[in-house]
Amino acid sequence: MDKIQAFVNEQLKTEVPQFGIGDGVKVTIRIKEGDKERNQMFEGTVIAKHGGGISETFTVRRVSYGVGVEKTFPLHSPNVVEIKVFRRAKVRRAKLYYLRDRVGKAAKVKERL
Repeated sequence: MDKIQAFVNEQLKTEVPQFGIGDGVKVTIRIKEGDKERNQMFEGTVIAKHGGGISETFTVRRVSYGVGVEKTFPLHSPNVVEIKVFRRAKVRRAKLYYLRDRVGKAAKVKERL
């Protein structure tokens, strides 16, 4: 059991930004295509966080060309290069799945000052 715990502790990231549900984030991910590598940014609203420890994930949603796109990222993945928080939100629930049914201004969340 100690070997597993040691491996998990080794894989955990030390500097993870504090962000919550509803916050606007820019997630930079490393994408490997064949033998080439590049970084791609995904910008949107955090609608859910799951789990804890090494298996913690968060789901980011954005509307691109009129189509809602959601991606779930493992927080401690080596492919997640950077997470930047550009907007803080004031929300009253842990999961914002209701945003899936909303379009335009109705899909906005209140900003925390």
